[in-house]
Amino acid sequence: MFRTLLVLSTFLAGPALAQTAPDGDYADVNGMKIYYEVTGEGDPIVVLHGAYMNIPTMGEIIPRLAETHTVYALELQGHGRTNDIDRPITYPNLADDVAAFMDAVGLEKADIFGYSMGAATGLQLAIRHPEKVDQLVAASVAYDASGWQPAFTAMIPTMNPDMFVGGPMEEEWKKFAPDPEGFRPFAEKLIALEHEPMAWEDDVKALETPILIIAGDADVSTLEHNVALFRLLGGGEMGDMGVPLSASRLAVLPATSHTAVIGQVDLLLGFIEPFLAGETPKGMFDQ
Repeated sequence: MFRTLLVLSTFLAGPALAQTAPDGDYADVNGMKIYYEVTGEGDPIVVLHGAYMNIPTMGEIIPRLAETHTVYALELQGHGRTNDIDRPITYPNLADDVAAFMDAVGLEKADIFGYSMGAATGLQLAIRHPEKVDQLVAASVAYDASGWQPAFTAMIPTMNPDMFVGGPMEEEWKKFAPDPEGFRPFAEKLIALEHEPMAWEDDVKALETPILIIAGDADVSTLEHNVALFRLLGGGEMGDMGVPLSASRLAVLPATSHTAVIGQVDLLLGFIEPFLAGETPKGMFDQ
C-alpha cells in the first residue's frame, strides 16, 4: 500500500534483494499471460507481492518458504513479466485473477501469503473465493480506508505518475515488462487503486478462513486498525479461561515501518510456520 516509499526503498535496494530465480512459466488468465515460478516441496502456498513489485523484489521470503512448502509465486496484472490489459487494477479483479490462476495450474486450494497490495488481494480472495483459501497470511493489510495512518491518507491526493516516471523505479520495471513503454498508464492504475473504496468490514466479519495478520508497529495501517481486524476475526479474547483461542492471529513487529516488514524473514517465518501448522504456545493450564 504505502506505494511511494515502498517502491523507492525496494528498487533502490537493488542487489540486496537479488536472488537466483528458478525457471518460470506463464498461465493464461483473464486475457493475461500471468508469469509464475514454482519452487520447493510440501503443502502449497501462493505468494502475492506488493504494488510495483515482482518476484525478485519479494526478497528471501520465497526461497525460505520453499524449504517447507511448494511455493507458487506469481506476478499480478502489469507487474514483472505479466502483461497489462485494458482493465483497472482493483482488489476484486486481482483476487479473481488469483482464483483463475489456481484453476489454470490445478491448485484446488492453498495457503496464501500476501504482502501489502498482495495482502489486500489475499483478503479479497478469501472473501470472494473462500473455497480456494486454506489459511491466509496477510502482512501489512487494511480492510477499510479509515485504517490508514493520517500521514498516508493526506498523501494520497498528491500522488501522480510524475512521481515515478523517468526515475529508477521505471527503469527497473522496464527490465521485465512485456511493454516497456507502458509504465505511465500502469502507474496511473496503481494510483487509482489508492482511491478505490475499501469498506470490507461485513465481509471480513463473515469469514471463516483463519488469518494471520502481520503488521509493523509503524506500518501504513494503524495499530488500532489491526487490532480491530483481529477482533472482527474472533481474536482478542482472554486465554486461559477454558475457551479455545481464535483460529486467527495477530503479530506486531517492533520498530518496523511498512517497507521494513518484508525483509525480516526470520521473524516472519517464526510467526508464519506455527500458524500454518496449527501450533500454539502452551500455557500453564494446558495439558
